Amino acid sequence: MSTPMNPHPLRIGIIGAGVMGTKHAEFIAREQNATLVGIADPFTTTLAETTEVPSYTDYHDLLAAPDVDAVIIANPNVEHVPTALAAIEAGIPALLEKPVAVSADEASVLSLAVKAGDGVILVGHHRRHHPAVAAARGMISAGELGRIVAVNGMWLTKKSADYFEQSWHRTAGAGVMLINLVHDLDLMRHLVGEVTTIQAIASNAIRGYEVEDTAAVIVSFDNGAIGTFIASDSVVAPWGWDQSTQDDPQFPFNPDTACYSIAGTDGSLAFPQLGHYYHDGESNWTHPLSRRFHATTGGDSYTRQLRHFIDVARGQSEPMVTVDDAAATLKIIESAHRSAATGELIRVQP
Repeated sequence: MSTPMNPHPLRIGIIGAGVMGTKHAEFIAREQNATLVGIADPFTTTLAETTEVPSYTDYHDLLAAPDVDAVIIANPNVEHVPTALAAIEAGIPALLEKPVAVSADEASVLSLAVKAGDGVILVGHHRRHHPAVAAARGMISAGELGRIVAVNGMWLTKKSADYFEQSWHRTAGAGVMLINLVHDLDLMRHLVGEVTTIQAIASNAIRGYEVEDTAAVIVSFDNGAIGTFIASDSVVAPWGWDQSTQDDPQFPFNPDTACYSIAGTDGSLAFPQLGHYYHDGESNWTHPLSRRFHATTGGDSYTRQLRHFIDVARGQSEPMVTVDDAAATLKIIESAHRSAATGELIRVQP
């Protein structure tokens, strides 16, 4: 999955110089078909100074700069839709960090603007670009696991205290469900099918912030499968995407811990290791399981996503994750919040 060479690298600006904006600057720096040309952030010039590119207080000025071909939007969640709307109006393709919006209604506004203004928006559900995801999707589609029956996912880790120094990480529009669990549920939509119902429970007992630090959900899929997921950013634990993959070198790698288990009538899959468990011959619980590991191509999610975005911005590819697609995942999280607040089983509206 490589981007064809072009005479000139894609000139990219970054809007938002926080955690994700800084990461994206690193990804751009190591990609030969892209170059960073500006940073917009009203609160800091540190990243712009470090990368030696122009600094903008107002992202509208970055969007209007003559040397900007595309932008990556990585500002606070509540600013995602207004910023993406401005990019569409300016005719600038954008990689919009997830969540696509903070509500389904907001996402609908952006969806209409994309269609009305020929907007080019790729939403940053980066995990879909991971080579192990492509391999797992292929195995499931080919029926190697039989009919999918049950899915389990975990995202359990301990965020540092300085992460919460940014006030928006502590208030509505953030929280472990919208920032982290959204990735897991989006990936299961991609691998297993559409979520039809959800039951959730959430707690802010550890940090006491306005948003939850721990959440658990039970979901049903349109194909009859059932899934359970638990997420917390306040525990010492090795189970989660960031620890189980080598997507981001800042996180310690635990190669022997899986973050997802996908179980079917003919076999199961430990992810991301792609350990495939199955029976040789008669299949029942009294027979020992065989296991083989499936090979994948190389690369990490972020590099592959950036290369895909370059193709999208140049009109050479359609976005893998559209606004409408990301909005469907957001509806699941919105339903989870409602379930956690009411204690009810919520049917996810298509």
